Amino acid sequence: MQRVAAAVIVHEGHVLMVRRRVGEGPLSWQFPAGKVEPGETGEEAAVRETREETGLAVAAVKLLGERVHPKTGRLMSYTACEVLHGTARVADTEELDDLAWVSHGQIPQYVPYGLFEPVQEYLDTALLP
Repeated sequence: MQRVAAAVIVHEGHVLMVRRRVGEGPLSWQFPAGKVEPGETGEEAAVRETREETGLAVAAVKLLGERVHPKTGRLMSYTACEVLHGTARVADTEELDDLAWVSHGQIPQYVPYGLFEPVQEYLDTALLP
């Protein structure tokens, strides 16, 4: 099964979300993510995909969890990351249509079906005072 790594990037009270140019079913807004390459860890893939998609340099902080995504059936790993330097932008225009820094209260507007529980718990802690 193809593994996909997602980066959960919190910076200045917001989490980075990207909108894919081609939607996957009901998914439109999601975390920067991509396939894990052979010999790569989920954490390394999350860092690489973030750089490729948004131009942002990040460091993996901790693995939040893994699951088979209920909408796509893919094996997902979620890694909390911190910004090292750079400004997020749509760097990969073939894959991404838009990006946004989302506040805690805005998350349901971007992800109406809810987040993976360990990710939501991390964001509840990281984004709320």
